[in-house]
Amino acid sequence: MRLSCILAFGLAFAGAGGAWGLDAPHTLHSTKASRAGLAASHGAARHTAAHLARTKSTATDAHARSSAATAHRAVRTATGHTSAARVRRASLTLHHHRYYERFTASSFVDGVVGEGDITTGEDPVIRQAAIDALGDMNGTAVVIDPSDGRILAMVNQKLALSGGAEPCSTIKLTVALAALSEGLVTRDTPVNLGGWRMNMTEAIAKSNNLYFEELGRELGFERVRHYAAMFGLGELAGYNIQGEQLGTYPEEEIPASEGGVGRMCSFGQGVNMTPLQLGAFVSAIANGGTLYYLQHPTTPEEIASFEPKIKRTLDIARFVPDLEDGMAGAVEYGTARRLRTNFQELPVFGKTGTCSNDGTRYGWFVSFSNSDQGGLVTVFFLEGGRATFGPRAAELTGEFYKDLWDRNYFADKAVAAVPEAAPASR
Repeated sequence: MRLSCILAFGLAFAGAGGAWGLDAPHTLHSTKASRAGLAASHGAARHTAAHLARTKSTATDAHARSSAATAHRAVRTATGHTSAARVRRASLTLHHHRYYERFTASSFVDGVVGEGDITTGEDPVIRQAAIDALGDMNGTAVVIDPSDGRILAMVNQKLALSGGAEPCSTIKLTVALAALSEGLVTRDTPVNLGGWRMNMTEAIAKSNNLYFEELGRELGFERVRHYAAMFGLGELAGYNIQGEQLGTYPEEEIPASEGGVGRMCSFGQGVNMTPLQLGAFVSAIANGGTLYYLQHPTTPEEIASFEPKIKRTLDIARFVPDLEDGMAGAVEYGTARRLRTNFQELPVFGKTGTCSNDGTRYGWFVSFSNSDQGGLVTVFFLEGGRATFGPRAAELTGEFYKDLWDRNYFADKAVAAVPEAAPASR
């Protein structure tokens, strides 16, 4: 069983007050309809709960009185008196069983992270900060300039350019943007999740699976896949990047027994996404809709002749603030809040992802930063065992930004961006 399935179940059970039927179809409600429906359902729930409580109490008391009377008569029959008769109450012992997933992969590496990478065209300050942040974790860090699609650093290029892995909850960003584009919801629309409600901001910040399963079922597989392809999933993200492999998006919905389109939209089951694909997509969010081909110059000639290459323009600018609310919430109070233990100087918008497959756990964190000197897009992707998960990748991203801040990276960019003043006229 996938860990992510278990997490989805646990969150759903806790959030829905222990309600069953996670894959049962729900209906999206507008604000007014939701309030009326929820008021009615809450009233009915209270009435039902009170009735059940009274019924249970009556039945329990009657059973207890009957049991006591039977025992009392038995004692009197056996001893001829009742003064020493005592009735023992039966106790029910509940045994809680926990599921522990067994991991066979290691979260750590021996040797130097990024050894053998081609680094000719990379920013040495950014690369070193990424290396220091990864430490001995088995993972990759990709840093992109969202204004032109240039890869500024790619640490552990073998993993970064591989065929990818399940995107886990980072897939929620593509689903959210699809739902916003289709006018299905706004960031404030309360979605009925079977007796309780949540809006997009909360759902992104807290990475709620039920919310995105609901959006996925409402959108349907064909529309979900259409937007995923538009955002660059299932195609190479780079422009002539040697060794880049292709992540895949299935042509058909996964079986209903595995969760169908809902499970594909909550943590990407059946999808393989590469760090480059995720980085290119979030770069388009950061810059307001331009999906660039990522480029990684590796020779002096490629560095000198570098020019941005646009893959396509996405009509998403008006929806970016809706995503930013949830991505900021993830960092401030949600699943990525560990980032703030290391870095608080600049706004950072991000999304975590944690899931596992065949004994290997994946930990994703994608983010973009905002500063007066320009922004960066980062993708930290970790592979391993129990020590690997999305919040850990967010924490490492915080270390990365802190390192850049301590090296005056952003201040140096500001100085470099100011043109020399023209001589004053006399």
